[in-house]
Amino acid sequence: MTLRCIACQMLHHGSRVVVLDTKRISHPWAHGIDGVTYCRDVADIHDQLIALGQECRRRTHLADELGIDADPKAIGQRLLILLEEVNATMKMLARYWEKIRESGDPKTSPALDALYEILYMGRQLRMHVLLVAQSATARALGGPEVREQFSTRILARYSVNAWRMLAPEVHPAPKSTKHRGRAQVVSGGSARETQILFFTEAEAREWATTGKTVTDSSATVPVQLHKPPADTPPSTGELPPVSEPPTDEDRSADARNPATASGELAADATAPPATPAPAVVDEDQAVGLREAVEHHLPYTVDALRFARHKDPTFPRPAGKRGAELLYPPRRPQEVGLQPAPRRHRHHRPRLTPRDRRVGNPTHRPPIRTCPLSPT
Repeated sequence: MTLRCIACQMLHHGSRVVVLDTKRISHPWAHGIDGVTYCRDVADIHDQLIALGQECRRRTHLADELGIDADPKAIGQRLLILLEEVNATMKMLARYWEKIRESGDPKTSPALDALYEILYMGRQLRMHVLLVAQSATARALGGPEVREQFSTRILARYSVNAWRMLAPEVHPAPKSTKHRGRAQVVSGGSARETQILFFTEAEAREWATTGKTVTDSSATVPVQLHKPPADTPPSTGELPPVSEPPTDEDRSADARNPATASGELAADATAPPATPAPAVVDEDQAVGLREAVEHHLPYTVDALRFARHKDPTFPRPAGKRGAELLYPPRRPQEVGLQPAPRRHRHHRPRLTPRDRRVGNPTHRPPIRTCPLSPT
């Protein structure tokens, strides 16, 4: 409820919002709103955080070029990042990186590095992070230095231990209440009891869509997770456009009407539809990973995402549709995905000679007794 209240007002005043929600249902009011990028899958959250890190570095260089007398708004729109269920999200990002990383890659996820970079430098660059956690421990967030970046902390229905952990400078701790929307806002060493404005889902959506119009950024480039080839121009690091990724219904509608999918208007939109024709798949039209799996390739979406990060021969994106990368359609024999290395199920580590002596009952070390004991 607190993030809904803040985010809808930021959208009303022309800001952009990126929702990173592994729970998928935290903010249904924000689906499909102009100016909102909604990421649900851990792979999409991973890529989006890397893109946000590139945007942070781009704004840093731009602010340096503009000088001290420049308007702060010249570096870009105010950007609000909603990171939901951080206790689960941080673990999922770490496990995802362990799954796709290869030898030579850093052990720490580049998505987490990008998040920390935004927390350290993003405020002056008009990039702000709102984080939700059931237990915001230093270990869950990435260390005490990461938790200290949150100068304002909003606590509701908190326990005594949670207060001592997040606001130890305020003593004695105010008594927690079950009053809906009542919270303690801790900032600058003091706590203020605050009543959060309650927006219903419909009210939040209406308020977010009736304010200033959010202007999309210019043409962008796909996110580069690894170093590009020598002949590839450097990335500008701009944030991908904020349109909502297409749903399964949108994809099926595009497949039934290719002209509408390409931006052409129908001759008579009010005329009743004729007998529905079977779905036609254009062999030359760029497709997303899910469409490639449904109509072209005998692979899973996870396998294609793994190959996109690991296989250097994977096709380069041919365009974008919202936040989804589009690729030229390929026949199965043209893709040639490299299988991921597998570990033997019954693989056992090799024992050293010392391990064999310790594990062998015939080579037990001698029993040492106290020299002062009678035995």
